[in-house]
Amino acid sequence: MILASSSPSALLLGIAAAAAYALPAAFASRLGETGARLALWLAWALHGAMLAAGMLQSAPRFGFAPALSVTAWLVLTVYAIERELFPKLRTRWVLAALGALAVVLALVFPGQPLHVSATAWLPLHLALGISAYGLFGAAVVHAALMTRAEKRLRLAEDTHSGMPLLTLERLTFRFVTAGFVLLTATLVAGVLFSEVLYGRAWRWDHKAVFSVLSWLTFAALLLGRRRFGWRGRSAVRVLYAGAVLLLLAYVGSRFALEVVLGRAP
Repeated sequence: MILASSSPSALLLGIAAAAAYALPAAFASRLGETGARLALWLAWALHGAMLAAGMLQSAPRFGFAPALSVTAWLVLTVYAIERELFPKLRTRWVLAALGALAVVLALVFPGQPLHVSATAWLPLHLALGISAYGLFGAAVVHAALMTRAEKRLRLAEDTHSGMPLLTLERLTFRFVTAGFVLLTATLVAGVLFSEVLYGRAWRWDHKAVFSVLSWLTFAALLLGRRRFGWRGRSAVRVLYAGAVLLLLAYVGSRFALEVVLGRAP
C-alpha cells in the first residue's frame, strides 16, 4: 500500500533501515559475502517494519516517496527469494543503494494523510497499483541483468549474473505479465468505481493519461513477445519505456504536486 508515517517509531525504523542498507551498498567488499547478506536481510526487515508502522497508525499517509519506498521493498523481497534459489545472484550493492535512497525519500517526503472519509476500498485500490509498480520494478531489474549478461556473453566473458540467461528472460516476462494483470485491474477499478474510490467521476488527467499509455506499451510488449517473438534489446527498450510512463503516472504527478507545487492533491 502507498502508506508512510511521520511517527517517531517509523522515523527511527526508517533511519535504522537506511543505515543497514548503506552497509552493503558502501562496504560490501569489507563485510564479505555473509556479512553483506545479513546486513541486507536486516535492512529489508527494518524497512518492512517501517512500512507496517505507517499502516497501523491512525492517519496513514501516502505520496510519491512512500510509493517508491514500497516498490523498492517489494523488489528487494523478490531479490531475497531469488537469492536463496540462486546463491550466486549478484547486484546486491545496487539494490541496497536504491533501498537506502527510497527509505530516505519516504522520511523526507512522507506524503499526505489519507482522508478520514475515504472509502475502505481505496487502500485496496492503492495496494493493487503499488503491487503492479513492484512487479514491473522487478522486471526492470531482471531486464538490466539480462542486458548486462548478453553484453558479456558477446565478449566471451563471464556474465557475473549468477542466473542462467534464459532463466533471466523467462522471469522478466513473468514479472511483466503479472504486473500487467494488476495494472489492468487497477485501471478497470479506477474507471468503473472512481466515484466510490475518489468521490468524483473518472477524468483524463496527467495520471490517467500516463497510466493508459503505460498499459498500452506493456500490452504491445506482451503481444509482440507472443506473436512475433520479441526478445533481447528491442523487448527491453519497450519494457523500459513502459516503466518510465508508469513511473510518471503516479510518482511523477504526486512529485509535481507535493514538491514542485507544494500542495496536497
